[in-house]
Amino acid sequence: MYRLIKPIFFKFDPENVHHFVVKRLKWFNDYFPLGKTIIRGSYDVNIKGLEREVFGIKFKNPVGLAAGFDKNGEYVEALSNLGFGFIEVGTVTPLPQPGNDKPRMFRLQEDNAIINRMGFNNKGVDVMAERLRLLKDKDPSIVVGGNIGKNKNTPNEDATSDYIKCFDRLFDVVDYFVVNVSSPNTPGLRALQEKAPLMELLNTLQQRNLKHDISRPILLKIAPDLTNEQLDDIVEIVQETGIAGVIATNTTIDRDGLYSEETLKTQMGGLSGKPLTKRSTEVIRYLAQKSNKSFPIIGVGGIHSPQDAKDKIDAGASLVQLYTGFIYEGPGLIKRICKELVKR
Repeated sequence: MYRLIKPIFFKFDPENVHHFVVKRLKWFNDYFPLGKTIIRGSYDVNIKGLEREVFGIKFKNPVGLAAGFDKNGEYVEALSNLGFGFIEVGTVTPLPQPGNDKPRMFRLQEDNAIINRMGFNNKGVDVMAERLRLLKDKDPSIVVGGNIGKNKNTPNEDATSDYIKCFDRLFDVVDYFVVNVSSPNTPGLRALQEKAPLMELLNTLQQRNLKHDISRPILLKIAPDLTNEQLDDIVEIVQETGIAGVIATNTTIDRDGLYSEETLKTQMGGLSGKPLTKRSTEVIRYLAQKSNKSFPIIGVGGIHSPQDAKDKIDAGASLVQLYTGFIYEGPGLIKRICKELVKR
């Protein structure tokens, strides 16, 4: 089914199509008689043996949706009914912001890839927190991760306060947090991946976390463009701060080996999809080996097939996430991955 309609979707602007599709999915799920039943019957995954417990959270299956797809927590229930074991929302910032100028998302079809420079466009943490509160009241079984960042106009020396605001506001309505310092689309953000500012940020959040009776797992999302020396620092930082784990990886600024036309591949922004498959798996393997698997890793980047997911798990990932592969391959990819994983 998806193969038939994808060529139609791909004739239009990717950001406009995204909003059109998710709004129709939500409407079908919420208001169409038997809509939720039809979606679940077609795509939901109920396969014994896929359950995982990672950083203290029980997941019905190890395939999640990466941040960036549902920036404001508007479509969590409908997306969950497609079979995802967990949904990560955001990146959210304390204040609403429009993001970068359009166009800001580009399909590289020859490479099965996307370049985006969205720029943390979102409606602000207060809007997301209220939506997730209503969702948790309705269906607390859906595992939701909150991906948090800083506003574009907040200088890096004040960035910690932005992360604290998001952390405090979402604490009661998410199951885990992701600290995003690796997007290439907010000026200066990746400088926060350097050891000193990152240690300060994570220690501050973890100290705040441990003051609660029940703490939330905090994960760090890293770029695929880090050197081995920088990855060594990441391992040390995770172990010293005591955060729960790492998400590897975000989008890349590397453009080597692309087949798409020059006007596409030279667009500014982060590249995701198949060109990232190998590098993200390499980063997962390096972190797992260097740390002696002392913390969980969520593998994301270029998963377009069950084999891609299996490779990341074999490299050391405990869970995986989809984004670009979900767009290119459709919702059936989730169930195909789960069926292959259960054979193991």
